[in-house]
Amino acid sequence: MYNSGSQNATPAEKNPNRVSGGLRAQGQDSFMMLGEDGFDKEVPSQRYVKSLEDQVKKLREETQLTNRKLARQDTNVQRLSAIVDQLKNRPRG
Repeated sequence: MYNSGSQNATPAEKNPNRVSGGLRAQGQDSFMMLGEDGFDKEVPSQRYVKSLEDQVKKLREETQLTNRKLARQDTNVQRLSAIVDQLKNRPRG
């Protein structure tokens, strides 16, 4: 009755920065494992690696979007520059 439906975000909608930060804060970002040489090794957990991969994916998508916008703006600047050049070279009379 009072649930708005948006309270529980699916993992795809969660902010990957907060997910990895939460795992680090809870101490679930890695675990200790005894190596064959008898020494303890700290190994990252699968959930932590997945959250880092999600961060990288999100940053790549944002970078691609920004690059597309930049290319579009560059094209607009070139068009405007050509128009300005035409207006400068137009005979006055």
